[in-house]
Amino acid sequence: MSDLMKVSSNPHIRSQSTTSSIMMTVILALLPAAGVGVYNFGPKALMLILITVFSTVLTEFLFGLLIKKQTVSDLSAVVTGLLLALNLPVGAPWWMAVLGGVFAILVVKCLFGGLGQNFMNPALAARCFLLISFPAIMTDFTCDAYSGATPLALLKAGEDVDIMNMVTGHTAGTIGETSMIALILGACILLVFGVIDLKVPGTYLVTFVIFLGICGGHGFNPAFISAHLAGGGLMLGAFFMATDYVTRPVTKRGQYVYGAILGVLTGIFRIFGPSAEGVSYAIILSNLLVPLIEKSTMPKAFGKGGERS
Repeated sequence: MSDLMKVSSNPHIRSQSTTSSIMMTVILALLPAAGVGVYNFGPKALMLILITVFSTVLTEFLFGLLIKKQTVSDLSAVVTGLLLALNLPVGAPWWMAVLGGVFAILVVKCLFGGLGQNFMNPALAARCFLLISFPAIMTDFTCDAYSGATPLALLKAGEDVDIMNMVTGHTAGTIGETSMIALILGACILLVFGVIDLKVPGTYLVTFVIFLGICGGHGFNPAFISAHLAGGGLMLGAFFMATDYVTRPVTKRGQYVYGAILGVLTGIFRIFGPSAEGVSYAIILSNLLVPLIEKSTMPKAFGKGGERS
């Protein structure tokens, strides 16, 4: 009998990709940024990455023992730990990395049902938790290699910045946000393997640039816009966290709306807020708006809600 004649339960269309294969691709895409971070900040950055990843994996493993269901093999905990580590300053103590890892997995992910049920990005939620709890440590980017404020803080204070150093990664910042080249390389890996598309990050970046041009006070000055694009983890957030399958809208129109909201919120936080950053809070707030975005952009089922002729 032909395979076309077989009847089975849904889903009827299946992808060859698995959760673990997608997560492995994301891990590979994050390695360039992690490598540049370790090269710039030294062995302490590598140790912080390993500790954070170990804490997320161990937390998920122990929770799996408690509920008698293991999900560590899907590698999502590794991705969460790696993303969180890349959002930490190299001077963060080891216990803070552990605390953030436990919060990301236990509070944001596992207690809400595990992978696919969390209402916001676990790594960013943990970073915001640490920023609120330990603001002095989380905003101190002084280390052996670099001292002083981040380029975006200098830019906000009206000082000049070296855009080329921001592109290559020779500047202060969190472990994974400093090198625009490394992040773009990782984004290309995700795009080539079909893990993400440009609907969310493309709309995010274009909206952000338009907002800067209108409200940034410098018009569409190329140097000003380039500095904002290259700094502050914008590329890390746009391509690796805003595109999270679980916390982004599922509808195509919704993804464009989501990206536009991200761009506007990031611009508001950076231009009018007290901090030079804004990506983390913009993504977290946009995550909370996803149910409303999906409800307003969900296509109507055939035969329902259509106009009568």
